Amino acid sequence: MRVIAGTQKGRRLHGPQGPGLRPTADRVKEALFSILGNRIVGARFLDLYAGTGSIGIEALSRGARRVTFVESNPAALRVLRTNVAQCKLDASAEIQTCPAGAFLRRLAKTADQYDIIFADPPYQPEHLAELWPTLAETAVVAPDALIVLEHSSKSAVPPAHGRLNLLRQYRYGDTTLSVFEAAAQDALAP
Repeated sequence: MRVIAGTQKGRRLHGPQGPGLRPTADRVKEALFSILGNRIVGARFLDLYAGTGSIGIEALSRGARRVTFVESNPAALRVLRTNVAQCKLDASAEIQTCPAGAFLRRLAKTADQYDIIFADPPYQPEHLAELWPTLAETAVVAPDALIVLEHSSKSAVPPAHGRLNLLRQYRYGDTTLSVFEAAAQDALAP
């Protein structure tokens, strides 16, 4: 694994250790950041199910203002912390050690919001079913934020849920990136 572009371009990252860790392929990562384009510069970026941190580190390398990494797997957390420290990105990174749903519910009580949210839950359907309602209803999603969901191409996602509307899907073999945009809260008022 490596950082593809930006200030950390070419930096090698430590890879996954342990069962159940599935890093985002470089091809998919390149596509993701092509989709995000210049929106990444200065963005508040939330990396749910961060794993080894390669997506959030790539976001920081490309100009994100701050990245919050959320991960609960102890093996992944060790690698994530090593990668962030190795890249000397500690000042711009926050690591939350809890399940994604718990983090979103806890954060809903604060005023923190994110411009871009990337979620890569395990590919089993129950993980997506757990995440989706919490993500769609949380206040941590800034108006006009982009939410990118990486999931199995076999899993269907709804075209809309709450204030999240599907903009487009990109398929890369067994992996699909579903890109949603968040409508402003007042846009939902009757």
